[in-house]
Amino acid sequence: MEVGVVGLLRTAWIAATLPIFIAALPFSWLSSFRGAVWGFAKRGKTMQTSSQKFTVPQKFFCHFYLVAVAWTTVLLVATLMYAYKAVPLVSDSLLHPSLSNPFTGGSHIFSWHKSLSIPISYKYSVWRSSLRRLFETIYVFNYSSSARMHIFGYLTGLFFYTAAPLSLCCNNILDIYKFSINGVAEFIVKGKSSMREVEFDWLQLVNSLLKLGWLQWIGAAIFVWGWIHQRQCHAILGSLRENSEQNDEYVIPHGDWFEIVSSPHYLAEIVIYAGLLVASGGTDLTIWLLFGFVVTNLALAAAETHRWYLRKFESYPKKRRAIIPFIY
Repeated sequence: MEVGVVGLLRTAWIAATLPIFIAALPFSWLSSFRGAVWGFAKRGKTMQTSSQKFTVPQKFFCHFYLVAVAWTTVLLVATLMYAYKAVPLVSDSLLHPSLSNPFTGGSHIFSWHKSLSIPISYKYSVWRSSLRRLFETIYVFNYSSSARMHIFGYLTGLFFYTAAPLSLCCNNILDIYKFSINGVAEFIVKGKSSMREVEFDWLQLVNSLLKLGWLQWIGAAIFVWGWIHQRQCHAILGSLRENSEQNDEYVIPHGDWFEIVSSPHYLAEIVIYAGLLVASGGTDLTIWLLFGFVVTNLALAAAETHRWYLRKFESYPKKRRAIIPFIY
């Protein structure tokens, strides 16, 4: 069944990425297909206000981050409980993959680097990032009441923020699920008084984090770098929306990575997921496919945004690229 979960996720990422990749191919006979895919990706200023069919308000973006925060919280808590209760961090099972897990009948190999796609600290980073995005969507972006997004884009967002957190722990999700179900069943049958207490040894936790490999630390640095720039770019966009509400007019954004690309917040998102990829060691195909979808999806949206800027402003900076500095 574990192979089934991993295979299903990989198939889903390939199925989601393939249409975008095909639409990007420079063949004239794909123009109709390309137009359909680009139509699904349009939202906000890139979508014509007269086109209301099969659309939802762009402020529904907050639904993505509500789902992400709730789902990532569940996965984070379940993984923490599994790691501390079923296979404590202080045991040698984190360093020796031959030690089996008694809670799964000895059939699963639990290893810090192999069984967990991303260390728990990085799952926490994803949760915190989703929480920040939820706050920004509600209080910073100030979406116009007329801003819309295609329903297909909305459904794609819900899919992404459900499948992405799951992909980061898919290699051990079956054991976490079994452990969680057994814990709930034990609580129902025996009650709270008979449940074993979870004792956290924070010193051992810190020591375990200090033993992380150089790839994990480099990945963390890349993640934080992208996180900081995305926050700054979102603040710039939020301030522009406040001004546009007063002036009823779009302006060219400036500052931070806006000086080199039209969609720096998308570039920062790619950097964030690149950090997760590096932290995972780069050996998990599922995370590679997740990263591929992030790059292709954001590149498509950034290209449409860049074309809109060029049409809207005659004085738009010529040196700016869509999403990849100096290249695309």
